[in-house]
Amino acid sequence: MHRDYSHYSGYVAIAIFDDRIEIQSYGRLPGGVTVEQLSGPHLSKPTNPSIAEAFHRTGAVEVWGRGTNRVIEMCEKNGAPPPVFEEKQGFLVVTFRTSLVAGGAAGTSRSEAGDQVTAEVTAQVTAEVTAQVAAFCREPQPAKAIMAELGLKHWKTFQANYLAPLMAMGILERTIPGKPRSRMQRYRTTAAGLAALAQSGTRKDGQRT
Repeated sequence: MHRDYSHYSGYVAIAIFDDRIEIQSYGRLPGGVTVEQLSGPHLSKPTNPSIAEAFHRTGAVEVWGRGTNRVIEMCEKNGAPPPVFEEKQGFLVVTFRTSLVAGGAAGTSRSEAGDQVTAEVTAQVTAEVTAQVAAFCREPQPAKAIMAELGLKHWKTFQANYLAPLMAMGILERTIPGKPRSRMQRYRTTAAGLAALAQSGTRKDGQRT
């Protein structure tokens, strides 16, 4: 209903992690509407009025700009934190924070890398390795370059024990999130990863200060 259909590569995606669900929709917010306003009263300004009207006729949505507020209310009703709204690289991203793995240790979930990642495997990524990769990926890097940086040669081991956990931890992110297997895919340090790196006292060359 809110997606920008003007670009052929636009899409809507749902990504499920151990600790959150992210919904990514191509297209910026309507002019005059900010992400901060989505958590409070704001006027309705649908990107696609005809599609919005169709949803309204089914009773699925209102016409008063209360959609995001209703979502927040449902989160509160079910004891979940309110969603986080962000604009990133032309996408509106809505993140629901919640533990999808019972106790944080049992069970598995599908990660960004497409493999099953357990909490135990995530725990194997040490603070030293996290800092090393975060420093190395300040500039976007291909997966093979990260493998070489860590001195690893086995792809599946690297993917399951390092790459996937680092993304699940929010340290790394894809540069082309909509095409996981693109040959142009690169991985870069997230804002959270940079913050963790600063706290670790690691220099740009990957060495601790």
